[in-house]
Amino acid sequence: MEIKIQNLVRTFGSTRAVDNISFSFNSGDIFGFIGPNGAGKTTTIRIMATLDQPDSGDVFYDGVSAVNDPDQVRRLIGYMPDSLPEYRDIQVWEYLDFFARTFGLKGEKRTRTLAEIEEFTSLGGIRYKYLASLSKGMKQRVSLARSLIHNPPVLVMDEPAAGLDPRARLELRALLKILSQQGKAILLSSHILSELQDICNGAVIIEKGRLLSAGKLNELLRNQNAENRPADAVAEPEFLVVIIECREQPDALRVRLLEHPMIREARIGGNGHIEAFVDGDDQEISKLMALLLSDGFPITGFRRQELGLEELFMKITTGGVQ
Repeated sequence: MEIKIQNLVRTFGSTRAVDNISFSFNSGDIFGFIGPNGAGKTTTIRIMATLDQPDSGDVFYDGVSAVNDPDQVRRLIGYMPDSLPEYRDIQVWEYLDFFARTFGLKGEKRTRTLAEIEEFTSLGGIRYKYLASLSKGMKQRVSLARSLIHNPPVLVMDEPAAGLDPRARLELRALLKILSQQGKAILLSSHILSELQDICNGAVIIEKGRLLSAGKLNELLRNQNAENRPADAVAEPEFLVVIIECREQPDALRVRLLEHPMIREARIGGNGHIEAFVDGDDQEISKLMALLLSDGFPITGFRRQELGLEELFMKITTGGVQ
């Protein structure tokens, strides 16, 4: 299934919360939806879940319009909001049973479906507890279970890991990987970028309602690495970036690096470390480190720089809100 967000616009008074956003993802993808607070993530997610109407644009699920056919779309998506309602007089099994009935599940099929979902989300031990008495992690499990009742091919999740302890986040991540392997398309917003990089194969980054970047994660990181290349090296083959920390003589170290045939460029950073652009592989980096040590430079650190989702986010956003 292809999910296509097309030229989405949503305004609230004079505020353009969503400003002509377009991106797409497919079955088996886990896309992280990233942006500062107030960037328009929740508004976009609510439109995708047919809980809000755009001023213009649309969301298509294999061609089915969220604007024109919301009832049909609701059977294709599982929506997980950022928090579970605080019902004080309903137990977990009652809550899930209610939604199973709303999706038309009856008799043995409903019983079997709920049992399978409770087992998958590890809710069997708390099925008779009241929703209001649950921990944040358990509430998120119930919310996930509710979104899976009708076995939708698409999951849209608003901050599913917010407020979870480390163990609960790991368990949620494992569940999402299983769902992705089952072929579900997943879009989830989160502020925990390091965890998104571990689970997502794509990302959508927005700020002030506008799209900054979208696509498969390896392509986004590769493009950002290309932008970080020295100006005279744009057309050259791939290179590695090495961070070298030295107690003293940073200028002398930079000169020595530039004399090496495998070094394209060497820059002194703000804290005195050297950022070196190296042609070659890890074996060449090992030879370079041995050479510098044999030259007597007082090196205290030597590491490859890996550009990740956090660095990508910081480089292309300004931190602005609407």
